[in-house]
Amino acid sequence: MLTILHLPVLNDNYIYLLHDPVSGETTAVDPAVAQPVLDVLEQNNWQLTYILNTHHHPDHVGGNLELKQLTGCTVIAGLSDQHRIPGLDRGVVDGDVVMLGKHTAKVISTPGHTSGHVVYHFADDNALFCGDTLFVMGCGRLFEGTAEQMWHSLQKLKTLPSSTQIYCAHEYTQTNGRFALTVEPDNRQLRQRMEVINQLRANRLPTVPSTIEQELATNPFFREDSLTLRETIKMVNKTPVEVFAEIRRLKDCF
Repeated sequence: MLTILHLPVLNDNYIYLLHDPVSGETTAVDPAVAQPVLDVLEQNNWQLTYILNTHHHPDHVGGNLELKQLTGCTVIAGLSDQHRIPGLDRGVVDGDVVMLGKHTAKVISTPGHTSGHVVYHFADDNALFCGDTLFVMGCGRLFEGTAEQMWHSLQKLKTLPSSTQIYCAHEYTQTNGRFALTVEPDNRQLRQRMEVINQLRANRLPTVPSTIEQELATNPFFREDSLTLRETIKMVNKTPVEVFAEIRRLKDCF
């Protein structure tokens, strides 16, 4: 069974450490900084084997070079980002497979937040490491891609098994939830979920991971087909992409 640890760093980032106790291999996902990773590796007597980057932003790759220099690990990221990922050894594309011991991750291309964003789905371990494409009750800003690209990327993730655990790279949940309530105020599950989330954050606990099932019920960027949401934002007869684009615009101004 895959061991998954999450390390809160910077203001609101999460680095994930994945360890296979059978092979002894360890992966760091989106290491913003190196030292917290090195500390946990030392505490557990683990050796870093791989880095998996979802995209090129500095708060996801900032620890790459130091970790690679000190551990000799292999850096894996999207091929189209090959000139923007520090220390990249292996570029991957949609449908490629990454192994951690006998644990298999499928690479899914998810452009939108950036043009080269990828996510890693460990199907047998029920885990998705999605960087800044999907957040708990949110999605990434469209820095390099279009609303249509991001909508299509999220459609891919919506089809994953409902029990899939979502490990996103930021703790944005409270703000995302407050926004979600403005576009779908009568969503009972959303209101109930916010009560839990507010309690977690009051105790300084993470709201991650979420699940696909929870996101389908409460994430406005998964719910462009909701009539109540469409009525609230006055987009009843618009296409799904148009509705998604308007939700994203409203969130950007929130």
